[in-house]
Amino acid sequence: MAVVGVLLNGVVRKKRANFNKKKLVGPDVQDQTLKFLLSKARQTQIGKKYNFTGILESENPTRTFQRSVPVYDYEKIYSEWWHKLVSGEQKNVCWPGKVKYFGLTSGTSNDSSKRVPLTTQMIRSIRKIGIRQLLALADFDLPANFYEKSVLMLGGSTSLVKMETYFEGDLSGILAGRLPFWFNRFYKPGKPIAREREWDKKLDKIVKEAYKWDIGGISGVPAWVQILLERIIEAYGLKNIHEIWPNFKVYAHGGVNFDPYRKSFAKLLGQEVYFLETYLASEGFLAYQRSRESVMQLVLDNCVFFEFIPFNEQNFSTDGHLVPHPQTLLLDEVEEGKEYALLISTCAGAWRYLIGDTVKFTSVEQCEIVITGRTKHFLSLCGEHLSVDNMTRAMQMVSDELGLDIKEFAVAGIPYHGLFAHQWYLGIDELDVPVETIKEKLDKALKTLNDDYAVERKAALKEIFVEIVPNRVFYDYLKFKGKEGGQHKFPRVLNGMAKEWAQFITEFRNGAQ
Repeated sequence: MAVVGVLLNGVVRKKRANFNKKKLVGPDVQDQTLKFLLSKARQTQIGKKYNFTGILESENPTRTFQRSVPVYDYEKIYSEWWHKLVSGEQKNVCWPGKVKYFGLTSGTSNDSSKRVPLTTQMIRSIRKIGIRQLLALADFDLPANFYEKSVLMLGGSTSLVKMETYFEGDLSGILAGRLPFWFNRFYKPGKPIAREREWDKKLDKIVKEAYKWDIGGISGVPAWVQILLERIIEAYGLKNIHEIWPNFKVYAHGGVNFDPYRKSFAKLLGQEVYFLETYLASEGFLAYQRSRESVMQLVLDNCVFFEFIPFNEQNFSTDGHLVPHPQTLLLDEVEEGKEYALLISTCAGAWRYLIGDTVKFTSVEQCEIVITGRTKHFLSLCGEHLSVDNMTRAMQMVSDELGLDIKEFAVAGIPYHGLFAHQWYLGIDELDVPVETIKEKLDKALKTLNDDYAVERKAALKEIFVEIVPNRVFYDYLKFKGKEGGQHKFPRVLNGMAKEWAQFITEFRNGAQ
């Protein structure tokens, strides 16, 4: 047994045991986090405007902070504050010092990328949580030599775009280009390949080098990791990925719900792999799965302060926009099973910032959550209030019942006979699938999961339509939009891109004939 692996295994288990003794959850932990953030930023421009010093000196800083500082979405905080950072003319705007890096949000194919400041403090914060997740591996049944294996990080290019006063790029590329020196011996695909900006070329280079590597862990968005594994298996004539990487044991994923990909991933594996979910956004490392049995736990003690807006008609318009004065809750005010939009304040200069994701608590006591969707990625043409969580669970039910592999899917709301209908696009590669049966099963599943949907199917939502599309068309569209690879993913709700997407499918079918 390798000596280094044994030593690292012992270190991980010891540090994990010490880490478990610390109190990391609870409202008081968040209160201390907020005080730290306010103290650090009180001499910044935003700190002076909203009197962070006075907030800290108040009887209840947390409540005073909520009363004093307005809620921001991206457009508002950029127009008031972050545009000063991009111009490079000013420092100490929302966080001490200047901002050297901006992460381009992954977005979806119909969204334009947004520039989110990434401070030195935030980079350190993200690294800290990355190490914590490594410590979480002590809870898994991993051999000691696992800790000597390489980690394949499939992300954006580390070759950043040099602007006048800062660098910008995909968050995964920024982080991979600035890894701790000790991690370089474990990191794959290595710096030369990681700098490649063209996604297809990057995958080709990884496939070419794959046989040289001893991979123990992989991280990346499920769709792109799956495509890479399929290409490696095809290139080397393998039955599964473990024939070339026998020590592949852990896959850390995030960005989308993994359930639609489980069946297709299982076909690529020759032995058990542990799946770890992460919540690493351009705005910070917000949560991670800390054990085999748990879901993700919010990180409450590391430069991110959370608030929660009930995701309902009182706080959001039908198109997902926030009302001027929404109800905002603290950690000790949320309830399990209800859906909330996240507000975060961070060491990157985000203050009461609507990140755009919605979550549900599975355990308030342990601060455990599942991501349910996006504030603007839900469908409510006539009151059906269909969330991405509803859609994903319904797809899983249909997939399980009919034995289908449905990795990608999307839906658009359309007018129909003076009322409304849903147009579904399902990514299925099998031939001769029973479309009418799929339609019936999908409709039934959604009625079971969502009472509002069931009511509207008897009223204004007159019909649903299902169209089967090869999975590669979804990825070809992302490439067409310049959003291939990295953290990019296809949206589940089409919204403003529905017509362009439909035309893209028509052109695909015409070209395939």
